[in-house]
Amino acid sequence: MTRELRFESPSFAQRIKGMLGVDFYRLFHTPLFYIFLAIAAIIPAMVSAMTMMPDQSGNTMEPLYSNVWQIIAASESLYVIRSIADYANMNMVFIFGGIMVSIFIGHDYQSGYVKQLFTTHAKKQDYMISKSLVCAFAMACMCITYLIGGTVGGLLVGYETDVNVGSLIIAILGKMIMSLGWASLYTFLNIIFRRYFGISIASSFFFGTGILIIGAAAIVESLALPTEFLNIFLYGASVNACLVSNIPTLIICVVVSVAWALLYNFLGTKILSNSDVY
Repeated sequence: MTRELRFESPSFAQRIKGMLGVDFYRLFHTPLFYIFLAIAAIIPAMVSAMTMMPDQSGNTMEPLYSNVWQIIAASESLYVIRSIADYANMNMVFIFGGIMVSIFIGHDYQSGYVKQLFTTHAKKQDYMISKSLVCAFAMACMCITYLIGGTVGGLLVGYETDVNVGSLIIAILGKMIMSLGWASLYTFLNIIFRRYFGISIASSFFFGTGILIIGAAAIVESLALPTEFLNIFLYGASVNACLVSNIPTLIICVVVSVAWALLYNFLGTKILSNSDVY
């Protein structure tokens, strides 16, 4: 009697665990990750310091902020720019974080890793999920280094420190949670422009600046309509995480971020499954 050998295909959890292991290994063993962590810390510190430097006439420049925590989150939920300080906060992580994601994923195609991967691993969905989660982790880490750099910079130049601690914590958590939605969007964009590295970086930068939501907000405001519905947009929810945040704010961030992650992972998987990925 011959014994029949049967090989069971790995489960979804096993596949994702394996891909996450590879992607996290690559993330932690590339200088790119640590460079962008440093950038996220240095930029807010520089913004704080530069606004207190004397100009050519010897007069001290007008500071952008009056409070340390305004470089972390806006004082209130704003969809239309009144000053650069309204958007020069932790939302900047979603700009250069998008560039990091583009470089990280772009290397998959330039190095031939994708060709090798999809020769032995047919699940395109696993690729999208793994990249979204790993890049979300990287951007959340950038939020932490941004918090450290922004806090130190603000304290050094002597900004006030008064704040509602609960609202501040919710704002920080909200922006970190938004990293999942942003990472999924950037992964999707880089799947679309996988053959055009420069365009993928430019598209990530464009969406990260929030130009679309700012334009939509300007139109809504001109029509005297309420702006609350703009929270369905990714950047809208990011803006909503401010220094007067509350539990509903956090819930909005979770719902919007998860919804965008599901949407763009689904669309990205469809594109990979129906086109040449090399």
